[in-house]
Amino acid sequence: MGYTDHFNFDREPFSNAPNDKFYFDSEQHKQALLRLKYSVDSDKGLAVLVGGVGTGKTTLARRMLDNLPYDKYESSLLVMIHSAITPDWILSRICVQLGVKNPDLSPLKMLKQLYGRLLEIEKEGRKAVVLIDEAQMLHTREMMEEFRGLLNLEIPDKKLLNIVFFGLPELDDIMKLDAPLAQRVAFKYTLKPLSAKASLEYIDYRLKVAGCDRSPFNADTLTLIHKFSGGVPRLINTLCDNALFETYLRHGTEITAEIINNVAEDLGLATVDLTLAPADEPVADLDDELDDIEIIFDGLEEK
Repeated sequence: MGYTDHFNFDREPFSNAPNDKFYFDSEQHKQALLRLKYSVDSDKGLAVLVGGVGTGKTTLARRMLDNLPYDKYESSLLVMIHSAITPDWILSRICVQLGVKNPDLSPLKMLKQLYGRLLEIEKEGRKAVVLIDEAQMLHTREMMEEFRGLLNLEIPDKKLLNIVFFGLPELDDIMKLDAPLAQRVAFKYTLKPLSAKASLEYIDYRLKVAGCDRSPFNADTLTLIHKFSGGVPRLINTLCDNALFETYLRHGTEITAEIINNVAEDLGLATVDLTLAPADEPVADLDDELDDIEIIFDGLEEK
């Protein structure tokens, strides 16, 4: 028996594992998607979304990919989890993801192949979109120059490739390594931590999805959760999950302030340093399970 049975939940409400049932369509996410989608649909070329750790960038990237149907878009999401990526290698992966068959080993020939494929996509009446998650990993001038070159693939009055970067706030400085690229950002949106009110709504929403009839969190504990998490959804999940488990071990039914304080201390959250001010609306930290995602790791890809 785990704490889900103890509290009569249908499932764990605060797991950080991907589960689209828990996706919280916050106003902040709606606004971000609206702007990023407009950038793509109007062929602006480059859009950027930044946010602190745990604020839901990957969630948003995957949600956006899910909202780009194949009949209208040729899209792909590349997740960077290693910094040792070369321009030639990333070009080859983009080629493969956008449907280039047998990319040439020569970068120039590969670029020509990609241009031909982009023209095919354009003739089909679709748009080519590449989403780059954890884009701050691409922290060299050469990588930024490579993406600037890709944005030059165009026909009169129209860009053939749309790129969206998702990354930590440091991405702003990284893009400045190539000033012309930084100047080409058509849209930018910043995800922020949750406000106190939004944090409570986020917790309540997840509890309801888990089948909770009566919340084990009272007003005092909710205030502490926001304080120690700083409104970061991932930390909210971790705090709540640990607090529920600790209460279960004590055979309790209500989470106390003592438990929240103890859990926060154990997790080292007493000195959370926020770099962004809380948003007025909640942010989801839940992922959708999608197939068309490539994870870049040390020169290897995983589908």
